[in-house]
Amino acid sequence: MADIKTRDAVKGTIKMLDKAAVAGERMKSAYAKTKDKAEQGYYAEENSPTEYAADKVSHASGRIRDEGIHQFNKQGQKNTQITKENIGKAKDKIADFKAKRAKKAAEQKTMRNKAEQNAMRTIGQDGLREVQGTASRPVVSAAPANTETPQTVANSLIKTRQQGKRTIKTTARNAEKTVKTTAKGTVKVTEKGVKTAKATSKTAIKTTEQTAKAAQKTAKASAKAAQKAAQTAKATAKATAEATKATVKATIAAVRAIIAGTKALISALIAGGWIAVVIILIVVLLGCAVSLFGGGSDSTSHTPVSAEVEAYTPLIQKYAKQYGIPEYVELIKAVMMQESGGKGSDPMQAAEGSFNKKYPHEPNGIKDPEYSIECGVQELKAALVSAEVENPIDMERIKLALQGYNFGNGYISWAKTNYGGYSYANAVEFSAMQAQRLGWEKYGDTQYPAHVLRYYPYGRAFTSGGNQAIVEVALTQLGNEGGQPYWSWYGFGGRVEWCACFASWCADQCGYLESGIIPKFSLCSDGVNWFKGKRQWKDKNYEPQAGDLIFFDWGSNGSIDHVGIVEKCENGTVYTVEGNSGDACKQQSYPVGSGSIYGYGCPNY
Repeated sequence: MADIKTRDAVKGTIKMLDKAAVAGERMKSAYAKTKDKAEQGYYAEENSPTEYAADKVSHASGRIRDEGIHQFNKQGQKNTQITKENIGKAKDKIADFKAKRAKKAAEQKTMRNKAEQNAMRTIGQDGLREVQGTASRPVVSAAPANTETPQTVANSLIKTRQQGKRTIKTTARNAEKTVKTTAKGTVKVTEKGVKTAKATSKTAIKTTEQTAKAAQKTAKASAKAAQKAAQTAKATAKATAEATKATVKATIAAVRAIIAGTKALISALIAGGWIAVVIILIVVLLGCAVSLFGGGSDSTSHTPVSAEVEAYTPLIQKYAKQYGIPEYVELIKAVMMQESGGKGSDPMQAAEGSFNKKYPHEPNGIKDPEYSIECGVQELKAALVSAEVENPIDMERIKLALQGYNFGNGYISWAKTNYGGYSYANAVEFSAMQAQRLGWEKYGDTQYPAHVLRYYPYGRAFTSGGNQAIVEVALTQLGNEGGQPYWSWYGFGGRVEWCACFASWCADQCGYLESGIIPKFSLCSDGVNWFKGKRQWKDKNYEPQAGDLIFFDWGSNGSIDHVGIVEKCENGTVYTVEGNSGDACKQQSYPVGSGSIYGYGCPNY
């Protein structure tokens, strides 16, 4: 019976192990399916395949990951519950076996006691009959010397009975010992089988949990990889879309430039004058070529206006036509772009102008975008008329008009009277004069024409002498001693050798630091390295142009000691404006190829 029960326990253990193995196989299968789904993703046709694929991969990977984790947890919990139930059943079987064993031992003890009592009864009766029989027999003759007496026979019977009793007890003890030993061995074997089953089940559970965790990690890694791929796909799609939009915008701008040029040509034809027509035709064709094909650098192409500004095109056209300047729509848009980017309720920033009759004369005072456009168009027209602008490509007068739009028309009459027109230097002068008169820190934007014309289709293509602006700024600083405005602007708390600070300051006044045309540097060697790295470097034998930066090596030992700005180069002589020349801003001159010249940085204006 013990062997049968032991085999049953072992069979139960084997069944549990089989179930654990089946569970492991199921989880392996689920993991394989999860991995396949995470790698494959789901694809379908859509208007934007790349973006759709990215979204679907991200969604599918997340869903597959969650489903895989759920299945692993569910299967692991089920296997754990089954194992616990099997262990409980095994314990119940052991308890039942022990109860039956105790009952059988009690029955055997009862049977043993009965057998002993029966044996004692039998021995007593036999002994008594033997004694009685001996006593009743007649004595014929005297007993021999060795003849047993009745008492001897009785004693012998008693001893025999005692020996039989001892034999029964010994037999009973041996039987009980045998039963105990056999039962104890059986129990130990059974308990050992149960312990083995427990250990096996625990190992199976632990293995299942480890497999589930590993599968979860793998699923998460697969999902993360899929999400990363989706993000990369999105970024690629976005970059492609932006590049496409930029290309479309450039094409649209080029077409608009052609249209605007054509309008200017028609206006010139109406006004008469074939020489003017020929000139306009040449510059229009040049401008269109630059717009369509580019000029080899970012500085020769205009920057497109924002979508917000483009959205106002119908209103701009409406009021441009109403106030007689329909050919200046692109210029009006460029002004709006500089003023607000097309945002806010006063996109033309016309609240402080003389044409605002409805709202307070303060920054952003106008609360109606259409009214702002109407006022702004009138302000610009007044400036164009005051500056005597002839057509949309009359750039020098357009600069005068634009600076007047920013400063007020009083600047236009002042500049015409004192200088004959616009220059950056006189814009700086007028700004300083007005700021002093009003007690302000600064007055207006001295770079307003350049800032607006970067958004104007003709702004770069038809504006020559971009390199002249930095020269004009430098010339306004002649006579400054000590260099405090320049080294303090750079960020130094006390005086330093300030020639490079001066050159950087002049470039900043022209917007060249912001646009990346010239670097901000305080060490001459840093400036040299920047221009060499940009492949915008020439040696000392080069004949420079206005606006080039000239670097000096006083000892001809390869050490860069000084920097200035080239004003012009004529008849083999280089004329410069230099900061920190004898601790002042001065004009100097040198022969082309002088031994003191180290070389030139040539900004891509």
